[in-house]
Amino acid sequence: MQIHVLKNAEKCGQACAALVIAQLLNKPDAILGLPTGSTPIPTYQTLIEAYKQGLVDFSHASSFNLDEYVGLEKTHPCSYYSFMHEQLFDHVNFKSSHLPNGNAANLAEEGANYDAAIAKAGGIDLQILGVGVNGHIGFNEPDSCFTYACHPLALTQSTIDANKGYFSSEAEMPKKAITLGIGGIMNAKQIVLVATGKSKAEAIQAAVHGDITPQWPISILRSHPNVIFLLDEAAAALL
Repeated sequence: MQIHVLKNAEKCGQACAALVIAQLLNKPDAILGLPTGSTPIPTYQTLIEAYKQGLVDFSHASSFNLDEYVGLEKTHPCSYYSFMHEQLFDHVNFKSSHLPNGNAANLAEEGANYDAAIAKAGGIDLQILGVGVNGHIGFNEPDSCFTYACHPLALTQSTIDANKGYFSSEAEMPKKAITLGIGGIMNAKQIVLVATGKSKAEAIQAAVHGDITPQWPISILRSHPNVIFLLDEAAAALL
């Protein structure tokens, strides 16, 4: 595990974008694993600017997103489909982009199909992650065991509390999601986790110094052979 502490969220985003650009220069048809939420926005903004300047080309690359809400139409402004198009896809030239279908009639089958699609594409070359205040990666919430396959799950109250501000009310926010499992994340050839803000400091401390436990899903990353943490000073405060 490599740990880099940078001054602020903007610097973390720039560093993460540089790793994405390097990946695409080395392998133009790379498969990227992408997250949503506020943390990756500086990365996406940097990538968009680099694309406009002709510094990076996504035309041979594909992406697979980590997760999606269950029961939320993809056209809803708070869906992760809408988020990704607003924050990245509508501004660059990906060959293809994929998200799990949170409206599938059979969510377990959708999860199996999503895992199979990633495997058929050749696997994720570079997986970008954020982390929840409770240590979740993707929407893999704290549990008694790690779940390895892409799967539907109920969101914890702490995750609901963290995300409800994007909705007009907590009642509107979905209480379930479908997420790439721990296995899908750990199968990536390289992982870059970005964490910013003091609310993430406890999760980062658990990941770096605590036991590897499903109570802190982020801790599993310590067993990956090629993982980089990009932290701002606030997220690294307890290291």
